[in-house]
Amino acid sequence: MGLLHHANYLVYFEQARTELLRARQASYKELEDQGYFLVVAKIEVKYKLPAYYDDLLTIRTTVTRTSPIRIEHKYEVFRDGTLICEGSSTLACVGKDGKLREMPAWVVGDE
Repeated sequence: MGLLHHANYLVYFEQARTELLRARQASYKELEDQGYFLVVAKIEVKYKLPAYYDDLLTIRTTVTRTSPIRIEHKYEVFRDGTLICEGSSTLACVGKDGKLREMPAWVVGDE
């Protein structure tokens, strides 16, 4: 059939979040090395049109809301300029013990 499996979008969203962080001159590894872990608390995907294997896709990722312990993202997936999928996620920050903790200011943009 050649259709892209729906679960791949979650992987693409994660990669897009990682690249957004990297664009801020930071890395997820730095965050983990400092004892902060961002875990998915909520994720939503709205499929509009199918994607096919070997399609060239563009993902636009935007931070829509932050709080001291949560960060929300919006995702838009395009093929040839056509919106084919939308999504959103809420990540919570936890420490090595798995308990909620405040994110560093540079993650939420307070620096």
